Amino acid sequence: MTAGFVAAGLVLGAAAAAVVRRFLFVVTVRGGSMEPALREGDRLLCRRAAVERVRRGDIVVVERPDTDRGWEKPPARRVTDGRALLVKRAAAVPGDPVPRADVPALAGRPEARVPPGCLVVLGDNGAHSFDSKRIGYVPADRLCGVAVRRLSRPAPG
Repeated sequence: MTAGFVAAGLVLGAAAAAVVRRFLFVVTVRGGSMEPALREGDRLLCRRAAVERVRRGDIVVVERPDTDRGWEKPPARRVTDGRALLVKRAAAVPGDPVPRADVPALAGRPEARVPPGCLVVLGDNGAHSFDSKRIGYVPADRLCGVAVRRLSRPAPG
């Protein structure tokens, strides 16, 4: 009888882990583009989210476009698909005014508001950030998720 409970517990544990992985993931910050809020090596617990659930100021994880070819590849099906990711702050969400003064790549865009299905993302350390200043809008299908909390911070030094 005890073996049955153990087996049932293992099955339930595996099912729970699969559900959690479907909605949550962990990323490690690389580079200094989000300093001082986030530093190299910080690990973030993130929830998968649709662009409609992102608020201005949220820290988001998005796919990084190819520097030369942009968004040529189809969106990754999972965060673990080996794509390069960006951790940035949502500077403008659908319906917000287009921040032309802060985002040179959007200076020539005719729309007054960020279109549905798009985000504007910026690094907190703008001088060292590859973000919407260069790539313009981030399409909704390139959003991987929103940071829920920092899991750890590396020791100084």
